[in-house]
Amino acid sequence: MALASSLAACSGQSSSTPDAGAGAGARLYSQNCLPCHRDDGKGVPNVYPSLTMSPVVNGDPAQLAQWVLSGKRPASLPAGRYSTQMLVFGWMKDQDAADVLSYIRSHFGNSAPPVDAATVAAARP
Repeated sequence: MALASSLAACSGQSSSTPDAGAGAGARLYSQNCLPCHRDDGKGVPNVYPSLTMSPVVNGDPAQLAQWVLSGKRPASLPAGRYSTQMLVFGWMKDQDAADVLSYIRSHFGNSAPPVDAATVAAARP
């Protein structure tokens, strides 16, 4: 059973159903975001930003996508606030990026609407 789950996670296929997107978003978060932002989304003070009730996470989804995909910092987050720089995840497929962004926008005390793949595609440089 564990092997089947692992193989399914590596298939690279995304489902368009909301529950599957939430599952994919959680999986992608665990694989890519958790080391910095931690399992509770609180990050590491003065090193990695908290995603908890974040104005950036809950704000414009296109700006959030640009930050995640290309490192373009949203104007609402002043430079120099953290000693680290956001890793760039431009290699993610549009649907995968939409799934992980939707996941963080609906977890950690956030309540923003989901992000769709078209928003992610339009945010690419």
